[in-house]
Amino acid sequence: MKTLKFLSLIILITLSSCSSVMVNADYDKKVSFTNYKSYAYLKSGIDKAEISDLDKKRILNSIDEVMQSKGFSKSENPDVLISIFTKERERLDVYQNYGFGWGWNPYWGMGYSNVTTTSEGTLFIDIIDAKTKELVWQGEGSGYLTKNTEKKDARIKEFVSKILEQYPPK
Repeated sequence: MKTLKFLSLIILITLSSCSSVMVNADYDKKVSFTNYKSYAYLKSGIDKAEISDLDKKRILNSIDEVMQSKGFSKSENPDVLISIFTKERERLDVYQNYGFGWGWNPYWGMGYSNVTTTSEGTLFIDIIDAKTKELVWQGEGSGYLTKNTEKKDARIKEFVSKILEQYPPK
């Protein structure tokens, strides 16, 4: 029975780790975040992000949604400026099975290898004090990416909402 519970726990952890976004945040501990009520985007930072304009639009719409749900308003005279930065890399996984014997798969009797690639991305969201122009908070989320346009909106919303769960710091 203990083995079954342990195996169930391992499967649950494995499945949840495959689809989750790993997040981290850092901030200036000297800053009082209660003074920030409005935001705008730092155009020069958004323009530098090396992703498609459609993905930028998805990210910015998700940021708007989350920030407004937290009580922030978009403004021409903002308290903070928001910028984004992205990184992408290919992850290569090699699975090797050595050995001989009978089995219920097409590889019985010999060893085999399986190679898969997965796109992983990292989204950084920077929050900059509009008056001092200093970075006051940075959130980072990493996880797998999808090229499926039907799933992109949901995946980007997941990245943004998980990152901004950390903002403002408590």
